[in-house]
Amino acid sequence: MDKRATWSGQLAFVLAAAASAIGLGNLWRFPYLAAQYGGGMFIAIYLVLVMTLGFTLMVTEIAVGRKTHQAPLTAYSLLNRKWGFVGLFGTIIPLLIVPYYCVIGGWVIYYLKAYAQMAFTGVNMMGEGAVDSGAFFSSFISAPFAPFGYGLVFIVACAVVIVLGVKNGIEKSNLVMMPILFLMAIAISIYVVFLPGSGAGLKYYLVPNLDCISTPDGKFSIVLLAKTVLGAMGQMFYSLSLAMGIMITYGSYMKKSDSIGKCVRRIELFDTLVALIAGLMIIPVVYIFAVKSGMDVHEAMKAGPSLMFITLPKVFATLGGAGPWVGMSFFLLVVFAAATSAISLMESCVASACDLLKLERKVSAFFITAIIMFLSVFSALGYGVWGHVKMHVFPGDAGMPFLDYFDFMTNSVLMPLVAIATCIFIGWVMGPRFVIDECEADGHTMRGKAFYSFMVKYLAPALMVLLLISEICSGLKLGGWSI
Repeated sequence: MDKRATWSGQLAFVLAAAASAIGLGNLWRFPYLAAQYGGGMFIAIYLVLVMTLGFTLMVTEIAVGRKTHQAPLTAYSLLNRKWGFVGLFGTIIPLLIVPYYCVIGGWVIYYLKAYAQMAFTGVNMMGEGAVDSGAFFSSFISAPFAPFGYGLVFIVACAVVIVLGVKNGIEKSNLVMMPILFLMAIAISIYVVFLPGSGAGLKYYLVPNLDCISTPDGKFSIVLLAKTVLGAMGQMFYSLSLAMGIMITYGSYMKKSDSIGKCVRRIELFDTLVALIAGLMIIPVVYIFAVKSGMDVHEAMKAGPSLMFITLPKVFATLGGAGPWVGMSFFLLVVFAAATSAISLMESCVASACDLLKLERKVSAFFITAIIMFLSVFSALGYGVWGHVKMHVFPGDAGMPFLDYFDFMTNSVLMPLVAIATCIFIGWVMGPRFVIDECEADGHTMRGKAFYSFMVKYLAPALMVLLLISEICSGLKLGGWSI
């Protein structure tokens, strides 16, 4: 196996980790949750969680990676053989996520192509006012080959970056995609903010609304507050790419001279800034559209594919001649966001195979890419040829399409479980001093050591257990729970 690569510097690591964190979750989940849970109220809670729980979990994962110089599959077993199962599950997670994530990336490429055609030729395949956007989306994802074909293009593009290596592939691609992504997000948000009527949408997004924690008669509700906190916690957890093996892998390429604490703060800043800008891009313009069309704002802001691939095309259609160009710019931005996240997920798998099997990067990349291509078939055809096949979590439940099932099992079940296990392992087996010493290597100082110790031993695992319960209840629609 080749000598382990390192980032060229602290900025390269921060950009790579931030690029990983900035993905589809920022663009379709954050705006939806902010709209549903009190706008500025949700944002304030989210920021507190990022600076406390998010910081604790990310510092822990990066420290494990840098200390061991290993990807997750072998990092935990190197520290304690009995806890190697955590690394195993930490590798299974990205291996299950990448295939369906790349399928969604293929959807985005298809929409980018459609909007480019619309912008340059004037041909609108979604009908006047995008009234047929739902049928357009359904016909594509149910097609016998197209979803897999576009997903394959996305997979190959990411694999090429991985084969080129840490410095020549991941670093250089981020140096191109991240500035473009950031500038495009700012440009689109500025355009949206200056649209007539956007002021009401901005107020809806940014001003704290206490209705999210109050009963219909105006009384404070601890249950509604808990749901708001758990919603923000879930978004923070996924947005920062925690418990996916990514931060351990990227941390393993980190130099001792770089400060883990400072890097984590900068990653959190980048990621949160893009999430907030995503809200500025989406919430005001969807709010305007909902008011004009008489739709309920919460319904218009519904998270997931329906927001990005059905609602937003209708919104772009209301922008007149600028609509196709705004749509094309938006989906180009989404392509970059999806690609940077998919590359980091794929790198975690490739690095794990390299570390365990002592393979060269190219061989490992080919091996992992073949597995991803195979697994992507299920999600790509799960709404079409195999649409009749449903995956069940429990006997007798309604069942889910392949993509929804993989998403539920990884995001709602496995990731919180890995985070809980990591906290127990570091907090009670290795001891918080393990991470503190790694953060203070090479003369660095870690602030808030006592707070970190308390978080990793007690509060973080407790919060992760609550998140696990809420996500399972929400995903399976148990007890009326919905986040």
